[in-house]
Amino acid sequence: MTFYPTERLALFIDGANFFSAAKALGFDIDYRKLLDEFRKRGVLVRAYYYTAIAENEEYSPIRPLVDWLDYNGFTLVTKPAREFTDSQGRKRWRGDMDIEIAVDMLEMAATVDHLVLFSGDGDFRALVEAVQRKGRRVTVVSTMKSQPPMTSDDLRRQADNFVDLADLGAIIGRPQATRNPLPRFVTDPARGPAAHDTPESDGDDED
Repeated sequence: MTFYPTERLALFIDGANFFSAAKALGFDIDYRKLLDEFRKRGVLVRAYYYTAIAENEEYSPIRPLVDWLDYNGFTLVTKPAREFTDSQGRKRWRGDMDIEIAVDMLEMAATVDHLVLFSGDGDFRALVEAVQRKGRRVTVVSTMKSQPPMTSDDLRRQADNFVDLADLGAIIGRPQATRNPLPRFVTDPARGPAAHDTPESDGDDED
């Protein structure tokens, strides 16, 4: 990764997409380590985390993660997830956060030097290009090493830098299904008996 110590950084984490990429690579994200790593690489101004939440449920597995992030240095951007029934009759939710991410990135481009997008969604290619026209650098973090790859080739080519999440696994990840010093929800928002019913487990494929 090409970062400069004096750069003002902002992180934009597409929660569902990022979770799906880490899951495809076989590890969980330690968000405390993620924040610490990017604090070492520049002047971290803001770290945004975006997710949709099923607000009408008595228990939402994503809620503890959202609360932890909110109290530990992340700026949470959430909205209600929309409920639907899939082809197998299972209840699921979808929640597209693309507009929220785009608005925040364009606004922050006025005050930071380097924007880091944690998503492989090809819909963000035009957004990255717009930010670059403002004279800012953009790094995309996703993976090409999963099967299938989790990032759009157009997005990867548009970015100033592309960082494969697989190469960060030893720094910000830990193996799945291991005992964690932090609560389980910190690294895996979709574990538990209702895992298939969370917004994070679906990614953005349904939209």
